[in-house]
Amino acid sequence: MEEKNNLTAERSLEIITEQIARNRKDVSRSVGISLYVAGLCTMATAIVIGLGFYFTPNGLFYLLYIALPFIIWGISRYVKRNETPAPSSFIGTMVKKTWITFAIFAIAFFVFANLFDILMLHTESLEVYSRMVIRPFPIILLLMGMCVTITGYILKSRWLVWCGIIGGLGGFFWESFGVTSTLFSRFAASLDNYCGVTQGLVPGIIIALFAFVGLTLPGMMLKRQKQ
Repeated sequence: MEEKNNLTAERSLEIITEQIARNRKDVSRSVGISLYVAGLCTMATAIVIGLGFYFTPNGLFYLLYIALPFIIWGISRYVKRNETPAPSSFIGTMVKKTWITFAIFAIAFFVFANLFDILMLHTESLEVYSRMVIRPFPIILLLMGMCVTITGYILKSRWLVWCGIIGGLGGFFWESFGVTSTLFSRFAASLDNYCGVTQGLVPGIIIALFAFVGLTLPGMMLKRQKQ
């Protein structure tokens, strides 16, 4: 009787393990499509904002980033309209809540940072403003990389983990240490639109590049692995 109970317990563990693996595979394809769409949307938005700021130095273009999560959500739903929905599972719920948390924190921080910068610009001197200005993009890129990495651990995808680390940390350090301004400082006198290049065009390209590494590329890999 005891031996029979042990076999039953072992079989139950096998069934649970198989179910978790099956859920992880089902969720992986759905996540892959979502990451792929999110990457393409982020890349396109970054390029549009970069070009807009380059040709018309207007900071309002950056407000497009607020609409980006809603654009991604709408396009993802449209792309997956004919897909069989991934079954409800603990793994799927973890992935979903991870990205909902990212969206909430990223949008809230972006809005707060821009409102704070506007307030400082209109109430303080340029010297004080330059010291207190909050640049939201390094933090948002870091949060994005963290979410991609966490998703990779949940889905047990090594590629996803490394893409999240490289894309998140790479984008964070690039933006935080002003690599773009440092690289182009020697060309300041020869560029007709130096501010448009260093504050609009090049950052847009850089963000698009890290979005490709951190979102589009791992999304493509997940899609290929599960087809």
